[in-house]
Order: sequence, then structure tokens, then C-alpha cells
Amino acid sequence: MESNQAKPGLLCNPEASQRTLYPYVTGTSVVALKYKDGILMAADMGGSYGSTLRYKSVERMKPIGKHSLLGASGEISDFQELLRYLDELILYDNMWDDGNSLGPKEVHNYLTRVMYNRRNKFNPLWNSLVLGGVKKGQKYLGMVSMIGVNFEDNHVATGFGNHLARPMLRDEWHENLTFEEGVKLLEKCMRVLLYRDRSAVNKLQISKITEEGVTISQPYSLKTFWGFSAFENPTLGAEGSW
Repeated sequence: MESNQAKPGLLCNPEASQRTLYPYVTGTSVVALKYKDGILMAADMGGSYGSTLRYKSVERMKPIGKHSLLGASGEISDFQELLRYLDELILYDNMWDDGNSLGPKEVHNYLTRVMYNRRNKFNPLWNSLVLGGVKKGQKYLGMVSMIGVNFEDNHVATGFGNHLARPMLRDEWHENLTFEEGVKLLEKCMRVLLYRDRSAVNKLQISKITEEGVTISQPYSLKTFWGFSAFENPTLGAEGSW
């Protein structure tokens, strides 16, 4: 007669769990805004293994179809999985060959459903996503969190950018930003994040999407100044600190 006791092999089956239980290699903030001709987006290229800046050439912005640009912070492997989902979506859309193609609003809606669905299965994709694009002269910019919370705005940010970059964007963003002004504003945000976010690295890309398509810049570094007195002696006046 077969025993009712649990078999050891079933308890330690390596195939039993196939989900991201904790984010391992992660990217930090993505910042994006609308400008006069389209959407601008910025992200650095750091990939942190815990608190170690392990990888410094991780691209976290990708074009999606003809009209959209996606940026992601959070777990890099989950972002790669999302890109596979989106490749299948765009391929299926192209197979219709009907002269139409998915716009940024449709892709954003798809991502909100994917993220919320995975959250309901208690198997979330550990990412915060920024989706921007232009179709038929209409600019679109939205974000979605790892549990499916989403919104559309004139400027968005993920991670530390929500706390440090959004206040500057609220102060300085306006509808008629030129490309040069938009890049300057994004660089200002990324510089502050570099100073204040331990996971940020001084190697970033800025991408734009217009009616003509997506352009992603080559990686470059920002000019920084670390001679501020608060940087040189951060514990001055802080009683009881190390």
C-alpha cells in the first residue's frame, strides 16, 4: 500500500516555484516628459545586484512597434520577459497586415492588464514602466506600477525620480518645450538623482520619439560637482550620527 506521507522529492522539487520571489538585478529611475514634437525619456545604465552596482551597460529603454517607446525600472529579467510579451503582441498585430498598427495608448492599456493580472496571481513582474509615444500627431505618456496602478500625465518618473525629479518637472515643464530645453531639463533631473540615489550611475541615455520614429542616444556622462560642503561633511551638526 502506498504511504500517504509527503515524498521528499516533491517537497524540494526545483520546478515547484518559477516566479520572481525577490528582485535581484534592478535598474533605478526612469524620467520622461512631453515636449513640442514628441516624447523625451532618460534612464541611466546601471544594474544593481542588491546594493552592488554590478552592471553598468544595461539598456532600459526600448522601441515598441512603430509608435511607442518603453522604459523600465526594477528587475531586469522581468523587463526582458515583458519585452517578449510585447514582441508577440506586435508580431500578431503585424500579421493582420491591415494598414493599421498599435499606438501608445493601446500598448499602455495592454501593459496595465498584464501587470494587474500578474499581481492577482501573486506572481508580479517587479517593474515600474513608462510608456510614451506619438501617433497621428497625438502625444501620449503614461506609467504603470508593478501592481497595475497607472495614469497618464505630461511628465512621469519611476523610483526615486517620483520624489526628486517630479517637483522640478512641475516647476519647469511647459507645453512648448523645445528638444534642447527638454534634454536640459532631463539632464538636470538625472544629475540630482545621481547625487542622491545610491543606485544611480553616471552613464545615461536619452531617447526621443516623434512621428518620424525612435532615436536613442549613445551612452554619455554628465558633468558633476562634488565639492559641496554638505557632501564633504554630511554628518556636521547631526547629533549622534556616525
